[in-house]
Amino acid sequence: MTDEGSPVPDEILTSAKEQIDQEELSLADNEEILHALSELTPIYENERSYFVLGNYDREPIRRLNLVVDRLNRRQDAYAFRMVDIRGEWDNSIQKFCLVADLVTYLVGVAEKGPSDFLIEQGLLVGTVEYFSKSHVLKRVYEDEEHPFGWMQDGVFGLFENEGRLYQWRTEETLVDVTEELP
Repeated sequence: MTDEGSPVPDEILTSAKEQIDQEELSLADNEEILHALSELTPIYENERSYFVLGNYDREPIRRLNLVVDRLNRRQDAYAFRMVDIRGEWDNSIQKFCLVADLVTYLVGVAEKGPSDFLIEQGLLVGTVEYFSKSHVLKRVYEDEEHPFGWMQDGVFGLFENEGRLYQWRTEETLVDVTEELP
């Protein structure tokens, strides 16, 4: 735990906060954000909404889309990814925070890879509100004991302690653990 009660190292939180504060929004930027968020009316029209985070590389995005599809099959639920929100956002951390504030659940699909959602993981566990509504679907690799590294293992441990870490190896088990989400 850090001094502020956050289980995330101070340097991750500081980096995220600096990115949020880097640029002030102009009136045009604000209008663009409001327009993009207006496209998310299904968040308000459904009982549950899921903001699904993960790796956008070619193979992992198929699995990310599989999770979105499975969640969207639920009655009165709406699931989407960050790229489903149109607009040119200079600050993706601001975009993440604005959307994360609106949704019922944040769902991370964790696979090892350079374009995983590492910064967002820091925000998920560094903010009480985000952490309380987050769930992580972590891929398990048979040939590696710690494929994610010590920092991510710590994040996963926090979710496991709360009963909100779901492990999967294949696409079939990914579907199964997605069904376990609230």
